[in-house]
Parts: sequence; structure tokens; C-alpha cells
Amino acid sequence: MSSRRKTIEVQISNLKLGGENPVRIQSMTTTNTNDTEATVAQSLKILKAGGELVRVTTQGIKEAENTKNIKAGLLAAGYDSPLVADIHFNAKAADVAALYCDKVRINPGNYLEKRAVFKEIDYTDAEYQQEIDKLEEKFTEFINLCKEHKTAIRIGTNQGSLSDRIMSRYGDTPEGMVEATMEFLRVCKKNLFPNVVISLKSSNTQVMVNAVRLLCETMSAEGIFYPVHLGVTEAGEGEDGRIKSAVGTGALLLEGIGDTVRVSLTEEPECEIPVAEKIVKYSIGKREEIEFPSTYEFSAKTNSQAKFIDGYKMPAVVLDFAHHDIPSFDIPDKSGYRKIGNPVSEEFQEWEEVFQPSDFIYIETLGPGLSALPPQLNVIVPAEMWDVAHVYNRNASPLYSSEEYTKLSSKETEAKYNFVEIKDNDFSLDEILKDEKAVAILDLNYPKYRQIAIALTKSGIPVIAKSSYSEDEYEEISLKAAIDLGHLCLDKQISGLWIVNEGKIPEEEIKKLTFAILQGAHYRMSKTEFVSCPGCGRTLYDLQSTVAKVKAKLSHLKNLRIGIMGCIVNGPGEMGDVDYGYVGAAPGKITLYKGREVMKRNIPQEDALEELISLIKEHGDWQE
Repeated sequence: MSSRRKTIEVQISNLKLGGENPVRIQSMTTTNTNDTEATVAQSLKILKAGGELVRVTTQGIKEAENTKNIKAGLLAAGYDSPLVADIHFNAKAADVAALYCDKVRINPGNYLEKRAVFKEIDYTDAEYQQEIDKLEEKFTEFINLCKEHKTAIRIGTNQGSLSDRIMSRYGDTPEGMVEATMEFLRVCKKNLFPNVVISLKSSNTQVMVNAVRLLCETMSAEGIFYPVHLGVTEAGEGEDGRIKSAVGTGALLLEGIGDTVRVSLTEEPECEIPVAEKIVKYSIGKREEIEFPSTYEFSAKTNSQAKFIDGYKMPAVVLDFAHHDIPSFDIPDKSGYRKIGNPVSEEFQEWEEVFQPSDFIYIETLGPGLSALPPQLNVIVPAEMWDVAHVYNRNASPLYSSEEYTKLSSKETEAKYNFVEIKDNDFSLDEILKDEKAVAILDLNYPKYRQIAIALTKSGIPVIAKSSYSEDEYEEISLKAAIDLGHLCLDKQISGLWIVNEGKIPEEEIKKLTFAILQGAHYRMSKTEFVSCPGCGRTLYDLQSTVAKVKAKLSHLKNLRIGIMGCIVNGPGEMGDVDYGYVGAAPGKITLYKGREVMKRNIPQEDALEELISLIKEHGDWQE
């Protein structure tokens, strides 16, 4: 069982956060903060959906002043939930917001320092320290103001908005994110200011998880125990946004880290709440079941990386057809293949990949249909069926229980692989180490699976994580599977995924989910990844409809990351982690990026998508 990370309790108006309190759920409005009626109405939707804190963007003094009216509107409606101001680039707006809001979020990357220009800047030690001294002086003034008005602070660091000063020493790395945050936390500690919450966010789940782990280690080493806000920033919309959020946030919740959660979806804010609630509830429930090794330390660095299955250069996908009838024979279609040509004999039939084909399938039914499967598709069968299955299909390999495998007199068979299922303590690592064909199938219902995954990985044995469900609703299984399997993918402790579901969801949907989890964990890319912000009062165009249009035109592109940002707050920085960017520059105007480099500036929005397509073609990344 993994225990919850101990933190101090923070008071945010009448809400207690951290300590022994429940994990709090929150969201952020997308309305113009100067529009009191619209912002209050959307805030009420968030709160009625179950949100416990509401954040509004306050880009200037005027917006900060209007939070007084928004707070009054919420109180008049019978809601005294905390109101949070979101500040970028404007320390004076933070000072005003502290007078009226219950918490103020500031961004270390732009609280005092200028917008990053992402160029190499050399700071002498003296110059570097001088900047830290300026920061401490100004931030101490802000802390004193917050003390006076009982206002809490969130130190919210984003990978995409680190300052040039921090990047000059650390780059836009987890280490850089942590140091940028710690500079502010040390000032809070020095001034004995307790009401602080921290967040470290990235659209890259590996960066986000490793940064938060490293922050918790660093804080503990310095005797700092502030609560942590979790979220994958710019997660996107629909299935992909939910899976990325479950992978990143779930991994940390499983480890006992996290006191409040926001799921950043490019959808209406109230849609985020039920997703966040499901992630929190399931993760905490699983945390009670998992036995992490006592020596396991949360680290930003992976000690060892899983060995991929022989013949593969990436983690493999196993698609389960345990209850499938071979004579009906739609397995190739469901697995991602279709016939091409019109040969006279099935023996010479050719196949092509349609989209995201599975690498292995598991079946429990024998028949001549096995011989007509695509030759690229490897087959796993129960060990007792293998002798016959191998006659029909030379790609068939046996799946042994650990007991069956231990009793084998010889591991030298004609099988391509020897799959060994590990469900309990009846397993000898010595046995499997002698077998070059061995692939471990690790059942995640076994409470100590994490220890076994680490031990096998360090020993160079490929490990496929197998997780079982009985779900009829896709969102339910997608969130649960992303939480169960995501942290193993993030830490590169496994060599493949096998999702079993006894519910009504078709096999091809399970296949799609498996690939989406691998992509959400940045472990295997199989399709275009869209990084899109959830929108806020700064957004300069209709974000949801634009994302839908961009995805409709670009979803067929493989192995590309496309960023779609409503404004430039995190735009330029986030573009460093994507291949191409579509960023709001002014009302009706879009700026296009290749990485962090501006390629086309202030394009009319009606032309921007076609200009983006042209840009992708110019750089040779377009596919028909």
C-alpha cells in the first residue's frame, strides 16, 4: 500500500486543502473576466458540477478589480467557494487580485522577469544572484499583502513558460521547473507564510510526472511540505485529453502525491469535473491495493529501461480475442489489417496495415483460420494448445502459467517466444533468466506487480503488463486502464500492454485505447498528437471549433505533435515541445510556429489552417 505524501494544511477562505483533507477538484472559466454575469454563470456551472475552487484569468488591473464583483455574484447565488485569480506577466494585477480573491496563482517564469525569448543568455553568478534578490524583494512584498488579506498563493510553474534565466542554467527540464519553483518557496518559508500550493505542469506527461516527483524530493530535503496541485496542461479534448490526464495525474496519485486536481480539457469547464472526480476516486482506491517496494524512491530519472521483445523496437500491443470464434474470422480486420490483391490461393494472400495494427493477438480457439492470419501478426495461445496451433500458424507461441513453466523439462522449443504469466509469489526469476525466448506477462491484479516489474526490467526480461476489466462504457475503461498502466509506461518498466475486457466494448476499441495509453505516456507514438489548451478569458478565437477543424484535416499524419493555443501566454514556450504550432496572436489573427520559431505571423484566422498545411508540406512532413 502506498501512503499519501504528508503536507501541511492550507486555508483558502473556508476550504481546507492538503493535510488529511480530501483531494480537491477545481476548474477554470473561459469567459471574459470583465463580463461579470457570464463569469459568474460559468463559475456556478463548475461549482454545481462538483468543483470546489474556481479560477479566473486576470490579465490586467481591470480584470483583477472585477473579481470583487464576481465574488459578490457567487456569494449572492449562495456559493462561498474559493475564487482564484490567474496571473501572468503582471505583478501589479496580482497585488490587486490579492485584495478580493481567496487565492492568487502566479507563474515563476513571468511574475517579475520578462517574457522568455528562448535564446542563449549568459549570466554571471553575480548577475544570476542579483535577479534572485530582486525576485525575493518583490515577492516578499506580495507575501505581506497576502498575509494581511488572508489570501493564499499558488506557485504555478509551466514547462512552457520558464524564464530565460532559469533555462540558461537548466534548460526547460524537470530540474529547471523545480528550481524555478523552489526560488519562490524558499522565500515563502523564510517569511513563515504557510498558505501555499504548488503546481508543476507540462503537456508532456513524462516531464510533468518527473518534475513533480523531483519537486517533492527537493522540498522534503529542505523541510518544506506544501500541498501539490496536479494536472497535465493542454491535455486536449475528448478521449486523448482524458487519457493523458489519467496517465499523468493518476501516476502521481497512485504514489500518494497530490492534494488538488484540475483536468485541462479543451471543452466546457464543467465537463472537466466528473473526469477529475473519476481519476481521483479510482487512483486512491488502487493506491490502497498496490504494494510499492519499501526502497522505491520517486525520482526524475529512470534507473533502468525495459528490454523490448526480440524483433521489436518499441513496446508491443497485445489484443485479446479469448472469447472470439475463429470460424467467423474477422480477427485481421479488428487487429488492423486488410487483404490486398486478388490471389488465386489464400496461401499467397497479402495483407496491408490499415491503422495502428496490433503486434500480437491472444486466442483460445483452434481452427484452420489460424493459417490465414497476416504473417506480420504474432499469435499467443494457451500452452496446452500450442502443439496444434503451431501446425496451423508458425507464428504461434505458448502462454504458460508460472507453475507450468517451472515444470518444463526444457525451454528449448520451436516457439518464437515463451510467454510466462506471473500472478503471484509462485515465480522463480532464476527460471526465466535462463530462457532467451522468455517474455513475462505481469498480471496487475497481483499487489506486488511493481516490485516484479522492476526486478524483471533490471534483469533484462521483456515484460508485458496485463490488466483486466469488465466495462461496457469506453470512458470508464479508458480512465481506469490509463491509471493502471500509465505509470509503468512513464517509467519505461514494461515492454508492452495487454488489456482484457469482458464487457461489451469491441476489440478494435480496446486496441485503440492501448495505443492511446502508450502515446499519452510518450512511450510509443502511433498517430498525430494534438496539444491544445482548455481556453480562458485570454483566448482569442473559438478554441473548440478550431481544434475540431484542425484535427479533421491533420489527424491522418503520423508521429507529429501539433500545438493549438488560444493565446501567447504559454504559446511560444509550449511550441518547443511540438512540431508545429497554431497560436492566437490577436483577435482574428494566428501566428504559426515550427517548434519555437515563428514562421508566419498574424495570419487572418480564415486562412490559418491552409497556411499551416502549406507549412507542414514545405518541411516534408505531410502525408496524403
